[in-house]
Amino acid sequence: MPQACIMSGVTVKAEEILRDNFAPWVLDLGLVVEEVGKGTAVLRLPWSDRLAREGGALSGQALMAAADTAVVIAVSGAKGGFVPMTTVQLNTSFQRPVMGTDVLVDVEVTKLGRTLAFAEIDMTADSATVAHASAVYAIIG
Repeated sequence: MPQACIMSGVTVKAEEILRDNFAPWVLDLGLVVEEVGKGTAVLRLPWSDRLAREGGALSGQALMAAADTAVVIAVSGAKGGFVPMTTVQLNTSFQRPVMGTDVLVDVEVTKLGRTLAFAEIDMTADSATVAHASAVYAIIG
């Protein structure tokens, strides 16, 4: 698990970004940063019974929070470090339930402007797509 990603001489410390900029309940998801690139990120959402809803499937709220958080890491990678930003829009389509396995949250920033960032997020479990999201972020710093 990389602790930092180095690009163009700038180090993005993804674990510090998570620790310093997210609410405790988001940190309780246990997200693990697997990769960070210039406008990309892969985070792992570890399976936890605490995140399951009735019937034993992972809750949609946990998936959406993981996707939303992963976008911040990907935008930070694109910008060369964390800048204040906020979610403007997050649309998620759930395709199949997740039961008893981790989810990989794979983000690609598709457009990075001065004030807005656009991203596509694929969420997979056992190599199958479980959800897809698209996001728009306002860059406020």
